[in-house]
Amino acid sequence: MTTPVSVLDLVPVPPGATAGEAIGRSIELARLADELGYRRYWVAEHHNTPSFASMATAVLVGVLARATSRIRVGSGGIMLPNHSPLKVAEEFLTLEAMHPGRIDLGLGRAPGTDQVTALALRRSTDLLAADDFPQQVEMLRAYAGESSFLDGHPLGKVSTALPGTKLPPLWILGSSTYGAQFAARTGRGYSFAFHFSPDAAVPALRAYRDGFMPSDELAEPYAILGVSVVCAETEERAGVLARAHDLLWLRIRRNERLPLPTPDEAAAYRFTPEEEAQARASRRMLVWGTPDRVRQRLLALKDELAVDEFIVTSHIATHEERLSSYRLLAEALA
Repeated sequence: MTTPVSVLDLVPVPPGATAGEAIGRSIELARLADELGYRRYWVAEHHNTPSFASMATAVLVGVLARATSRIRVGSGGIMLPNHSPLKVAEEFLTLEAMHPGRIDLGLGRAPGTDQVTALALRRSTDLLAADDFPQQVEMLRAYAGESSFLDGHPLGKVSTALPGTKLPPLWILGSSTYGAQFAARTGRGYSFAFHFSPDAAVPALRAYRDGFMPSDELAEPYAILGVSVVCAETEERAGVLARAHDLLWLRIRRNERLPLPTPDEAAAYRFTPEEEAQARASRRMLVWGTPDRVRQRLLALKDELAVDEFIVTSHIATHEERLSSYRLLAEALA
């Protein structure tokens, strides 16, 4: 593809499907993305959300890497405050050893869930309130043997380094200037979540490029834009699928943990005037339409925000139409 495009998968569980079926569909999508020339396939981390089966991110990365042959596979991302940096280092060094040169490690600082579930993950109110993401990243690197603890640090004797294996490339995920500035300061790739925070895109990406400091990992800034995309053969069908996205967004805003709405379910739903206004606002986060229209909008975003790559998530309940959306998008950007 002329413009690199990747896939961000939350492993959605459509109505009437099991988690096992949802994972099987993600395997099929990953194989298709591999065949079509998508650059990477990242899996998100979400907890206490029955509509998404992406809670065990590292496990899914291993499954998807094994099912594909060329595409890079990784986390989009591991929510590092939920985990021990030691455990993350162990998991991703192992994945890199199994699939050398094909694994990415995207790191975020949000919980990926509600505060009660975050407390269950972190097991401490002190850890729930901690704001030590940069320190956690450096601990992860130290455990992997790629940096050093301070002299005399009690954890300095702990190492997960595997012979002949380095950590996969580290990517910083964000939806504000915080992650952008950290990625710039440490010379790492940055992925911005336009699909749920479009208003912060301009300042965040500007902060990343203006503040970027070259590192051993990356000589120049490299920015990925996360975008929700619905692509269909006709404008009419794309509108129907986009309407289902509207209903999904309303449910997210109301904290309703339900399966992805189907096109028929969305068509039958009666939006109140207030909900219609929220749906119109949500369309700013969605690129939808025929392949030509989607291509034009994505290239406009590329120019407007100076991004190097897109990572696309498509919340489409119908499996065949989800596959078709990614197929049409690949053809449009070829």
